[in-house]
Amino acid sequence: MIVPQVSTPPDPSIVPPSAGRWYRIWRVARYVFGLAAVGAAIWAVSGKSDELSGATSYLANIRWEWVAIALAAEAVSYLSYAAFQRRVLLAGRIRVGMTPMTGISLAANAIQSSLPGGVVFYTAYMFRQYRRFGADEVLSAWTFVAVSMVSFISLSVLATVGLGMALGTGNALDLVEVILGIVVVAALIVLAWIARARLVPHFAKALRLTQRFTHRPSPDVPAEELIDGWLARIGAVSPTKKDWVAAFTLAMGNWAADCACLALAFLAVGAGVPWRGLLLAYGAGQLASILPITPGGLGVVEGSLTIALVTFGGAEASTVAAVLVYRLISFWLALPVGWGAWGTLTLVGRRNRQPVLQSSAA
Repeated sequence: MIVPQVSTPPDPSIVPPSAGRWYRIWRVARYVFGLAAVGAAIWAVSGKSDELSGATSYLANIRWEWVAIALAAEAVSYLSYAAFQRRVLLAGRIRVGMTPMTGISLAANAIQSSLPGGVVFYTAYMFRQYRRFGADEVLSAWTFVAVSMVSFISLSVLATVGLGMALGTGNALDLVEVILGIVVVAALIVLAWIARARLVPHFAKALRLTQRFTHRPSPDVPAEELIDGWLARIGAVSPTKKDWVAAFTLAMGNWAADCACLALAFLAVGAGVPWRGLLLAYGAGQLASILPITPGGLGVVEGSLTIALVTFGGAEASTVAAVLVYRLISFWLALPVGWGAWGTLTLVGRRNRQPVLQSSAA
């Protein structure tokens, strides 16, 4: 399951030594934080030793017909995400077929989930693929940011719905402030886009500071001139309300299908689905995975999902078993499929100078 994150790879040739030192410190710190998060999750779940020891009995009697349906739901999730990116690119008059876009999405997920600092490689890979199909640098950046922001907003909406469903249980009070904070952030993103013209002077001040301390972009070009040039090029991309609605719908489809995979995992282990807490637990788990702590949210997602679902009444071994089945499908199985897609796209790209399977674009 891809969780888009906005990041740009550092360029050592233009980053000052002080920035390089801070980047190296962050690289070490993020793994320390990651180990701490995994340790906290293990400690919290280890208190449920009876449930952990009993999970194997559920896995031993797994219902494969529900596993097959869960696999189909996860496939729908990836197809929705590919169609989502395709729709955003279409607003910039770039057409990409569903076949290559699905392969790119699978490959990007494998890169992000497998490599240390995977978000940097993920960003670079997506930029190359967007450029490969004809998008310039500004359109590629706009597409990447638009996809990330719409994904975040749609996940925030899903988490809010989950909070509303779970409030009656009395177990969601600790998450009210967190979810409301996320909703506020999502609302600010929307307002920033709507009122972007009024924010230009503030962007110019921030850009001047960036130029002064990091020398990115080059200080030789005035910040106002750079912003005017960016706005002029981005202005050529003018998504309609219909485009935004379609993109948001596909982004919601991506999350909903992945959440359905989690629900089906409970049926696969022969357990009842904790419906009232499912959406909230899922949203909290995915929001936690956005933090670039461990590749693919490894440990963070499992721990947060299990703890949240146990809180909402799933305090049995079946909860652990269901989360394991869900992650086996959405994370571990997706890795070899994604790397296979990466290899296929690489081989085909070397054989053909033209964009991969562009003839299949709709």
